[in-house]
Amino acid sequence: MRTRELSPTGREMTAGPKSLSILIIDENRLRASVIEAGLRGAGYADLTIIHDVSGIARRITDIEPDVIVIDLENPNRDMLENMFQLSRAVKRPIAMFVDRSDSASIEAAVEAGVSAYVVDGLKQERVKPILDMAISRFNAFSRMTRELDEARTELENRKLIDRAKGILMTTRGLTEPQAYTLLRKTAMNQNRKLSEIAESLITAAGLLTPPDEGDQ
Repeated sequence: MRTRELSPTGREMTAGPKSLSILIIDENRLRASVIEAGLRGAGYADLTIIHDVSGIARRITDIEPDVIVIDLENPNRDMLENMFQLSRAVKRPIAMFVDRSDSASIEAAVEAGVSAYVVDGLKQERVKPILDMAISRFNAFSRMTRELDEARTELENRKLIDRAKGILMTTRGLTEPQAYTLLRKTAMNQNRKLSEIAESLITAAGLLTPPDEGDQ
């Protein structure tokens, strides 16, 4: 197994085989070696280590890791907030090790989307289980978010379809089943989604409605 390490200039020193790519962010080289040893011992080969956090967001974009492990030995509040902002932006599983923390920082870590926030727990044998937990939590949260978005979209689409049916029932004297059948048939003929046809009808109806005197 080999590890690639980036110097502060970003130059790739050694490349390893591709698998699950993991980025390790740690200004302390000794502590970074503990994380590296835990991951290598667990069979992870594609590791990138960054010791200089300046311009870290851009470098993450360039590296495109699957998972990020961040170790902050003695973080101050500004450093934590910077890392939390990074967590909100990257949309990847993140495991974060800190030596000390308080309830406010733990709550902020959860809100920022840190998948695993470990206080005073940096040990070689714990790295893999914590990484696995971070990935599992990230996947679960992503699935929940996706399902929530789908439910919201479905609800909005139903509202559009109901409004469109109401317009057809009023303007063409159709029953509700007839209005729905017409919408569905139109969608099939045009190879479009039913919600798209409904939205187009609502927009057209709004354009054809005489404006109020106050709008003139």
